[in-house]
Amino acid sequence: MMTSFFDQFASPSFLGIPLIAIAIALPWVLFPTPSSRWMNNRLTTLQAWFINRFTNQLLMPLNTGGHKWALMFTSLMLFLITINMLGLLPYTFTPTTQLSLNMGLAVPLWLATVIIGMRNQPTVALGHLLPEGTPIPLIPVLIIIETISLFIRPLALGVRLTANLTAGHLLIQLIATAVFVLLPLMPTVAFLTAAVLFLLTLLEVAVAMIQAYVFVLLL
Repeated sequence: MMTSFFDQFASPSFLGIPLIAIAIALPWVLFPTPSSRWMNNRLTTLQAWFINRFTNQLLMPLNTGGHKWALMFTSLMLFLITINMLGLLPYTFTPTTQLSLNMGLAVPLWLATVIIGMRNQPTVALGHLLPEGTPIPLIPVLIIIETISLFIRPLALGVRLTANLTAGHLLIQLIATAVFVLLPLMPTVAFLTAAVLFLLTLLEVAVAMIQAYVFVLLL
């Protein structure tokens, strides 16, 4: 019986218990904990360098008040990039291919930025709904359009991450299936297809890292 290509995105379960919780909690076990000593090993030093560079790159355009978000955004970046990379391993499940998880991350953080903006700078926050110099007849229409675009942002964040990872996984599975089918029939074409599969896998690794960075950057 042929199974659907989309079965790989179904949340696996064991004895009726969904295993997505284990997949979400596993990345935090993989990070080495910095010690209280002056000297650390190479892995901990590399991890600290990456976190410092990413935090500096992400928060450089923001003012000092926005730097209090550094710990949460950096933790979210590490969480997403680790889940995305682990999902590329064979016989693994990628939780970020589930729209529910991505929306669960995008909506609260987006709502927090909107509420904090309305509380701290209500004039500036409301001013984004109406560009300066707008003709009077277009004012109601532009306010409605900007309000709709504001509420679409978390949906766009979640769908972007879900669609990119889902498309990459499907394409890898389709080309891998083609390699197995063509191998006994046309070995030369199968090896060429396998080379394309290898290049696509490298591209998917880059996509897994870039999409995690883009998600946090747009937040």
